[in-house]
Amino acid sequence: MHLSDTVNSSPEGKIKLREAYKAAPLTIQSIAQKANVSEDTVKRLLGTKECPNGVQRWAVENIAKVLNIKPTDIVNYKDWYPQLIPPEFEIVIKDKTQRFCGRGFVFKSIQEFLKNHNSGYFQIIGDAGMGKSAIAAHYVLNNPETICFFNIRAEGKNRPDSFLRLIRQQLTQRFQMPDLADADLSNLLTTASGKLSAWESLVIIVDALDEVDQEGNGNLLYLPTFLPEKVYFILTRRPFNSEEKRLNISPSVAYQELDLRKYGQNSNDDVKEYIWQLLNSGEYQQGLQQWIQQQNHISKTDFVENITAKSQNNFMYLRFVLPAIAEGFYNDKPLDQLPVGLQGYYESHWRLMVRTTKDLPRNKIKIIYVMCTLNCAISREFIAKYSKQNDLTVEEVLKDWAQFLQKQENYEPPRYRFYHESFRDFLQRQDIVQAAGVSLPGISAEVADNMTEGLKL
Repeated sequence: MHLSDTVNSSPEGKIKLREAYKAAPLTIQSIAQKANVSEDTVKRLLGTKECPNGVQRWAVENIAKVLNIKPTDIVNYKDWYPQLIPPEFEIVIKDKTQRFCGRGFVFKSIQEFLKNHNSGYFQIIGDAGMGKSAIAAHYVLNNPETICFFNIRAEGKNRPDSFLRLIRQQLTQRFQMPDLADADLSNLLTTASGKLSAWESLVIIVDALDEVDQEGNGNLLYLPTFLPEKVYFILTRRPFNSEEKRLNISPSVAYQELDLRKYGQNSNDDVKEYIWQLLNSGEYQQGLQQWIQQQNHISKTDFVENITAKSQNNFMYLRFVLPAIAEGFYNDKPLDQLPVGLQGYYESHWRLMVRTTKDLPRNKIKIIYVMCTLNCAISREFIAKYSKQNDLTVEEVLKDWAQFLQKQENYEPPRYRFYHESFRDFLQRQDIVQAAGVSLPGISAEVADNMTEGLKL
């Protein structure tokens, strides 16, 4: 963003501007003189004069300052702040914000924290599947000036060097900062803080802090102990003990936690809203209604109440189970036999996939565990090579387990990875490993041997 870039006032902004100068009270001429702009510039923003090429940003800032309002009162918020999302996170943000609803209590708490503190850390805590990443993604979309970093273990985007590089890139883009390639995070934030207007703040979202890969005992991602004024971090992570926290900050820096597990009724209401949304959506409406009609005298309200209870306020559960119901996966099961909770869903799917025949399909199980071992997205070709299975078997596995996988079509050929780390955690549970009859160290060693033979992702 450059001060010489041009913008246009929004319809609401024209009204706000007119109300502000009348309340001052000032005339168009006096506004122009105080803001060091032409009268025509003020008229263009008011909409009383044509504005085909827009008005320069510096002029909007000067006028807003004279009237004691914000530039974003005149110009649409998302036009004033171009989206800063790095290409690396566009897919995950788009995916996580599909059908997003609710969570108003979280955003209200964030806004109160920003309002009541000069700087600080706000940390959102919750179990796998409770919607932490979706909250982070939704905040970024609705606050385009926000700087963001999403830790994605499966893609190797979870190390301090990647974090610093992408944060530096976004800060440079927003503030037109000079080349600070050698600056550490604290210096970058100090420089950025000095470029904030009086009405602005700098918010940095960091998602999935628990997925960071970093040696030593220092702060995760080397997050600063001190923060400059008007600089805030919003962090998300799974529950942790004192040793895992790794966020030592100065007593002078504000810190607040919001534990989603303590907001059961709020989450319960949001879960119901999500279920109703899918019940009325074109994609799943017919399939869900047909399944409900097959049950014994169950209304839509009964369905919503029962699925809400079974979900245990877990949105990942809903993401898996509701489409599965709509697609006929549970046509032979009544409502009371649907799985309970995210782990219950994983277990029911696992039993169905590995115990439909007398013997475990070990060649297919091996494919799943090869993908579990690799901490990256991988093409079908390389899945076959690492697992030493034929292409047809790999294709069958990718189809059977599609709901747990994310297909990344921006690569050629497409690559696959587990949609959520909680499923990888489930596969690595000792009882599941034993039931599968596999050796995780053995599979890891075999994959490593293949790598040394020159295979590259």
